[in-house]
Amino acid sequence: MDVLLTGACGTVGTAVSDHLDHEFSLLDKQETDDIDYVADVTDYDAIRPAFDGVEAVVHLAEYPATDASEATMFDNMRGMANVLRAAREAGVEQVVYASSNHAQGMYEIDNAPDIYDPDFDLVVDHTDPVRPDSFYGTGKVFGEAIGRQYVELHDDGPAQFHALRICTVRSEAYDHPTGDAEAGVDDGRFERGSEEYEAAAARMRAMWHSRRDVAQLVECCLQYDRPGFDVFYGVSDNSARWFDLAHARETIGYEPLDSGDEGR
Repeated sequence: MDVLLTGACGTVGTAVSDHLDHEFSLLDKQETDDIDYVADVTDYDAIRPAFDGVEAVVHLAEYPATDASEATMFDNMRGMANVLRAAREAGVEQVVYASSNHAQGMYEIDNAPDIYDPDFDLVVDHTDPVRPDSFYGTGKVFGEAIGRQYVELHDDGPAQFHALRICTVRSEAYDHPTGDAEAGVDDGRFERGSEEYEAAAARMRAMWHSRRDVAQLVECCLQYDRPGFDVFYGVSDNSARWFDLAHARETIGYEPLDSGDEGR
């Protein structure tokens, strides 16, 4: 399948291109030897040629953190609108969008740190209200909404839009259930075995989405041929997770290979 990958140099972008076997066209505002299109998604004219001749778009090119300002949120929203406009004009059938758990981040804020306990009684699924915890999360809610608008309002595409509410994906060096805790040690923020270390490890065990699992989730969406809009959670099979996996399993056949329980 010919797939355009925006934000290809990012953490999720490299996980997808490393683990999946497609004819990827790579777009990023960072110039490297592998990038086919050097462009910022906020510039419609710059990105438009990248959409010609592709069957699907995996859109990952947004500022990726909850410290995003209001202005950054609007940049993310503008990029999302540009991607959908270009996909429609180019006749692209599928769009897979990297949304975020932060579209529902207030569930975590209200219940932390108890929510990181595997016995905590909460499951959030795709039918529950969005509760963004930041400008970043609000921008993701916008991305989901405008994707649904394009699918349900326009007959000329895209025909399918899947929003993935991705949890914690890290670089290869920290792609394990205590990755954030070990990163804190390596950065000198705290010592291994400290309260801060254990808190970071507890959250990571609940939120970890391994690199091969996030790639598999994208692949499941690309292989799903039924038109329409849907939302799936991007998380590995962690016993402490509070995000639902049943919908992704039953609808697109997502079966995570990894679990935050490994090495507990």
